Amino acid sequence: MSTRISSSAIHTNAVSTMMAQTSSLTKLQNQIALGKRVNTPADDPIAAVHIIELQRALKEAEQYGTNSDMAKNRLSMEEDALNSVNTSLQRVRELALQANNAPVDDASRKQIATEVRARLSELVDIANLKDSNNEYLFSGFATQSQPFSQSGSAITYSGDQSSRVLQIGPTQKVSDSNSGYEVFMDIAEGNGTFVVGAPAANTGNLVVGSSSVADASQWTPDDYTIQFDDAAGHYQVFDSGAPPTAVATGTYTAGSTIAFKGIKIELAGMPANGDSLTVSRSRSEDVFTTINKLANALESAPTTEAGKAKFNSDMAQVLQQLDQTQEHMSGIRAQVGTRLSTLDSATDLREDQKVQLQSMTSDLQDLDYAQAITKMNQQLTGLQAAQASYARISQLSLFDYLR
Repeated sequence: MSTRISSSAIHTNAVSTMMAQTSSLTKLQNQIALGKRVNTPADDPIAAVHIIELQRALKEAEQYGTNSDMAKNRLSMEEDALNSVNTSLQRVRELALQANNAPVDDASRKQIATEVRARLSELVDIANLKDSNNEYLFSGFATQSQPFSQSGSAITYSGDQSSRVLQIGPTQKVSDSNSGYEVFMDIAEGNGTFVVGAPAANTGNLVVGSSSVADASQWTPDDYTIQFDDAAGHYQVFDSGAPPTAVATGTYTAGSTIAFKGIKIELAGMPANGDSLTVSRSRSEDVFTTINKLANALESAPTTEAGKAKFNSDMAQVLQQLDQTQEHMSGIRAQVGTRLSTLDSATDLREDQKVQLQSMTSDLQDLDYAQAITKMNQQLTGLQAAQASYARISQLSLFDYLR
């Protein structure tokens, strides 16, 4: 039994075949033009899913890179600002040492005080610096609000105590600055454990020198008062209880030390009957207050022995506080340096990951030109052969055989 194929079926099959070949060829030509093997999910559904995941990862890496650049710019500005702060503090300390020399008279000290106050204004300007986006560097989250304002000798902080945190990796974040409170305000007093003060009411010539912690295990943080009972140097140390309790007694001789609760205080001169010293647990003192205290001391012009002793004690306290402030600033700069190093490491890692992601995306999406051109030529030859065959077959009829 023979199968009969109508002329219309032959034409339909031939046209369908050529259209499929043309469609396949067009798709391949489009891939060659774009340089991509996968242009739509229909080209390779499984590969398309992986490509989308890889592209999402690349977009995330780009955003992490943008965040990293923002953080690096602000931290670099902060590092420069802290370097300027250190320069100013070093100059202030030099001025304090110069003014603390005995040959310097009151008029010269007042001239030095003028420069000290100029340095104070300079520090306020640094503390109010803005970044390239016109945002305040040391305002914490409140980047649009000026952090520090000065009214006479009073300087107040209006920012908050937080700092912005930017994500620079899937699990990695970094602060892009330090708040002004942390940098300029929250500085430990004295030697970081306690601070010694000489009340203005003292009438002797007792001068406070350096202080230190000899045995931290014996120290009990509290606010103590050293009360001198007579001009012979007999003293009692009272705590802050109500009523106060004597925790130590002794006799001080000129140029010696007073020690109690594991701490040592070097002194010079002698107290008068009823004089006292305060030994307070370390709290915090902002850098502006420290420099203002220095300027006030330089402008005091003491004339009595007690006044001169008070001046020397204040200068010793200021110098110690300046040392503490410089150490504090060094700690902040170390934090900034660590963050910048972290950003550099994160950038290197992110660039390596981007290369890997781009390579994986390329393997899935990009076209093998040699293979594609070879295949295109094969398909083009096949299409041309089909077209030629159809042209011949479409002209055949029964009359061709009857001639």
